[in-house]
Amino acid sequence: MKNHTSDITQTALVVGANGVIGSNLIAHLSALGNWNIIGLSRRGGVSSPNISYIAVDLLSKENTLQQLGSLSAVTHIFYAAYQDKPTWAQLVEPNLTMLVNVVDAIESIAPNLQHISLMQGYKVYGAHLGPFKTPAKESDAGHMPPEFNVDQQNFLEQRQQGKNWSWSAIRPSVVGGTALGNPMNLVLLIAVYASISKELGIPLRFPGKPGAYDKLMEMTDAGLLAKATVWAATSRNCANQAFNINNGDLFRWNEMWPKIARFFDMETAPPLQMPLQTVMADKAQVWEKIQEKYGLEKHPYEQLSYWGFGDFVFSWDYDFFADGSKARRFGFHEYADTEQMFMDLFTDLRNRKIIP
Repeated sequence: MKNHTSDITQTALVVGANGVIGSNLIAHLSALGNWNIIGLSRRGGVSSPNISYIAVDLLSKENTLQQLGSLSAVTHIFYAAYQDKPTWAQLVEPNLTMLVNVVDAIESIAPNLQHISLMQGYKVYGAHLGPFKTPAKESDAGHMPPEFNVDQQNFLEQRQQGKNWSWSAIRPSVVGGTALGNPMNLVLLIAVYASISKELGIPLRFPGKPGAYDKLMEMTDAGLLAKATVWAATSRNCANQAFNINNGDLFRWNEMWPKIARFFDMETAPPLQMPLQTVMADKAQVWEKIQEKYGLEKHPYEQLSYWGFGDFVFSWDYDFFADGSKARRFGFHEYADTEQMFMDLFTDLRNRKIIP
């Protein structure tokens, strides 16, 4: 598709450009053909005709102002950056600071700013704390802080008063995608875990809490999430609203796990709770052997899987899903089949020689 720059009136600033969410968002915006796209991340990226990347330290107000000081054409901020920390309380300061620094830098220089999209999640509903009300709805009551997602939204709500721009808050479930170097990539984590289990000649065992195997669960496909995010950011009736975005179907690991095992041509065995952070910590050499044996891309083991995230997700011995009907009522009707999503993403990882 030719890029007629003169036709392009919208400029997207994608914050957190290299993550699962940000990279899929950039791919979707690029495919639409009527966006100039600027991607922000700590690492930067390789620019192309309508996509430019900027490396920036968003925790530094000075560096943010310096790096973003010329971006006066920005019309939409898509905020999907995330800084991980060991405790819920420690997440608040850096994650709020990064958002504030971006908004401070852009709002003062971009006269045509129309919308700020904030990527959230079910932590808003206390899903990370324990059994929560399901299906969770956007109108559900808040919970005891600390919670950075809520602080970020409160900041945008207050900042937006009397302004021409609007905001939206997008709340996906666990996101399915294939971007590397991302701490919250469950699909890649399962693929590496399965590949190592197979190499060691053992069956694919569900490693989570016993009660997690048969609870209701859902996910959000990264491509679907990208479409929903842009839809909410460009639909007037979605202004200043939050939306749950999920695939639209539910599953239980006790049914999905054997299907995953079949993809890897493996047997299953009864679940066995084990901390992945501990049992997978010494498997780098096994992984290097697998890479050698199958001619895989030489991605470092520690960059492929953040085992603590697996321990977190597989510990949910309670139902984990939200009501996605508000987005449908407002006009977003796309959905994804979660089983097909898993298989497509595993196939993509295989085709890219990331897994055997």
